[in-house]
Amino acid sequence: MTKQTVAIGGMTCAACAKRIERAVGKLQGIADATVNFATEKLSVEYDEGQLAIQDIEKKIIDVGYNVLRESTKNAATIPIGGMTCAACAQRVEKAVGKVEGVLSVSVNIATEKATISYNPQRVKLSAIRGAIEGAGYQALETEKSGAVDEDKQRKEREIRVLKVKFSVAAIFGLPLLYLAMVPMDPIVQWLWWLPFPSILRPMNYPLNYALAEIVLVLPILVVGYKFYTVGFKAFFQGSPNMDSLIAIGTSAAVLYSFYSTWQITTGDFAAVDRMYFESAGVIIALILLGKTLEAISKGKTSEAIKKLMGLAPKTAIVIKKKAGEGTPEGAASSEAETEVEIPIDEVEIGDVILVKPGGKIPVDGVVTDGHSAVDESMLTGESIPLDKKVGDKVYAATINKNGVLRFEATKVGSDTALAQIIKLVEDAQGSKAPIAQMADIVSGVFVPIVCVFAVVAAAAWYFYVRDVSFALTIFISVLIIACPCALGLATPTAIMVGTGKGAEYGILFKGGEALETTHKADTIVFDKTGTITEGKPEVTDVVPAEGVDRTRLLRIAASAEKGSEHPLGEAIVHKAEEEKLAFLDVKSFQALTGLGIEAVVEEVSGDGAGSREPNVKNTRLYAGNRKLMTERGFSLGNLEAESDRLAEEGKTPMYVVFDEEGRGPALAGIIAVADVVKKSSAEAIKILRDMGLSVAMITGDNLKTANAIARQVGIDRVLAEVLPQDKSNEVKKLQAEGVSMKGTSSKGGRKVIMVGDGINDAPALVQADIGIAIGSGTDVAMESADIVLMRSDLMDVPTAIQLSKSTIRNIKQNLFWAFAYNTAGIPIAAGLLHLFGGPLLNPILAAAAMSLSSVSVLSNALRLKRFRPHRG
Repeated sequence: MTKQTVAIGGMTCAACAKRIERAVGKLQGIADATVNFATEKLSVEYDEGQLAIQDIEKKIIDVGYNVLRESTKNAATIPIGGMTCAACAQRVEKAVGKVEGVLSVSVNIATEKATISYNPQRVKLSAIRGAIEGAGYQALETEKSGAVDEDKQRKEREIRVLKVKFSVAAIFGLPLLYLAMVPMDPIVQWLWWLPFPSILRPMNYPLNYALAEIVLVLPILVVGYKFYTVGFKAFFQGSPNMDSLIAIGTSAAVLYSFYSTWQITTGDFAAVDRMYFESAGVIIALILLGKTLEAISKGKTSEAIKKLMGLAPKTAIVIKKKAGEGTPEGAASSEAETEVEIPIDEVEIGDVILVKPGGKIPVDGVVTDGHSAVDESMLTGESIPLDKKVGDKVYAATINKNGVLRFEATKVGSDTALAQIIKLVEDAQGSKAPIAQMADIVSGVFVPIVCVFAVVAAAAWYFYVRDVSFALTIFISVLIIACPCALGLATPTAIMVGTGKGAEYGILFKGGEALETTHKADTIVFDKTGTITEGKPEVTDVVPAEGVDRTRLLRIAASAEKGSEHPLGEAIVHKAEEEKLAFLDVKSFQALTGLGIEAVVEEVSGDGAGSREPNVKNTRLYAGNRKLMTERGFSLGNLEAESDRLAEEGKTPMYVVFDEEGRGPALAGIIAVADVVKKSSAEAIKILRDMGLSVAMITGDNLKTANAIARQVGIDRVLAEVLPQDKSNEVKKLQAEGVSMKGTSSKGGRKVIMVGDGINDAPALVQADIGIAIGSGTDVAMESADIVLMRSDLMDVPTAIQLSKSTIRNIKQNLFWAFAYNTAGIPIAAGLLHLFGGPLLNPILAAAAMSLSSVSVLSNALRLKRFRPHRG
């Protein structure tokens, strides 16, 4: 299966999104098709063997929408010096056109500029400039319009167009409203201070009055033409949308008004009271106002992405080497270094980059020279700059504080950590939450139902009052007040703001489902090592058995552990290095999963001087946990009490057994290792308990050590001595318990969050309802998780849950308002109040209410930007 995202233009409401989903979903080979109305993108999963992306794009176009293709090319305008005639222009075109990767080139002799389109993955702009120079001309300062945020530009252009359209509609709509209301309404007449032209008075000059309204309404209809072209096309294709409602309603008003104008020309002057030009004009003006405010608000929902994109520098200083000039024959060739500032898009893997104090690091890489402190707070949230030396990794958008660094680029473009974070947030903002399903279902059938309801209501009132004008007012009001937009925007806008806010706190939700499910959790399980603790254990005690030398015990154990990647093994190796012990040769090594290690270490005694041969002895060693001792039948002897004491102090005893020739296996001693608890662990766990969650800890450590750590941080449930492969089973058992925090039966069982950082946590992260990986963890753990914490601070766990609760509460408020608005508004527009002696809703007020409904939903979603975590 292949997953792709397609940007779509021309959608105006949630019904459009539903229509595209249905159309694409019917194609053979489609596994899943989801349209996000807020981001205006289709996420589609399909079988490439049965379907091509071009078929999907064609289907979108067939149902009346546009496919907005992101540019796969860069464009550059290069001023050229030295051209004197058209032949020069032709020559430059030929020279540049031959460069591999250039897609098109056009040279204008009048402006003396070349407009070039090229594939940045295949050719650098410097190579194109070189071709111009090679043809004998000068490539002057470049005007480049390369890797830009096309989506942002498109939305800004859309807002500008909408503002112009609304301005035109308002300029003509206000006089139209004045012309229609003042002569007809004595109250308005009394309040209005402007004089009314006598030549346009409807009672005296009805035809002048009608023609003046036509002159004023036509420009409004012109700027609102898209409502008609899009709306009627969708209607006649059997999938009406919000534009269809506006088009049908205002068209009915305009056509009936033209009919009334014709009646005036035939002498029926009473027809002047049956004109609705002002309703159509002001409705379109108000809806354009609503669309403008909606577009502005939708732009604000994605500000988090724009902030992330703004972090990256635009240029990089690359160290270029060139052969030294004037090197004597036979002498070693010298290379001179030059610093060249190039656009960030032209940086390639392997380039050596120079970053000066205060400068931003342009791409990911490894330091090759220099020493400095780097502020990585924009990525990790850690406020203290980290020391960077040769061999350390650096990341794009982080700030070099005080030293000069040289580093080799290892990841560029979309592969950098920053680009991956941006993609993660974009993917999350484009996803749907399960809570949106009801709104999607309603949006899919909403417009056709409203159309039918408007016809039925108008017909019923006509037969009841026998007044075409009255029935037309009902028909227009029902069509105009209905707002599927509010339904369609309720969920995605809140998700966009929520995931963006999470990114600001270093919390990356991988989708809407994760954002929704997180707040439902009643149980949270923490891995111990590297999650609750720092994950940097240190040796605290070396306790040799009777008759065993302490130095020999540590040397042999450290030599064996040198082949291990386990943090406890690394701690033992580090201790031996601290004590400057020489490591021994290891003849064989085997990791015993969940238990420890088995190795054969070669000890050499004697120096071989004289006739004596050096004495070589192979010692088989076992080093591991209590479970290893039990499974292999090794006795702890008189060290059992010491083992218990160390465990109760929160230290992890590592049992070392020597199996020497002629003696058999025997416990050689205990090496105790302790891991420091993170400063924030206890506070974070207290907040989680105060929020009503059951907190558990899972570890492969022995029960006594695990209990000691649990007591320090306030955890009362410990799952100890769990093998890596069994962690997911323990999570599954918790999920199946079916008992809530308060001890009452829960049909669905527990909703479990698993927090971990290591490869061995990955299966448990997948098994849990929500998996949370901390940022200092492994790539495998992050890939398996639903939420990634960029920092190693456990305080971000309660923040993630609180943000989830706030976002879902906001979505529910939006959905309630959207459903309540339509549920109440449509019957009122249909004359329900008037039936019981109340007022009749004017179509103009219906248009104002409809415009404000979607804006109010967006405004409510934007309130999430004020979210602050509650620290208890």
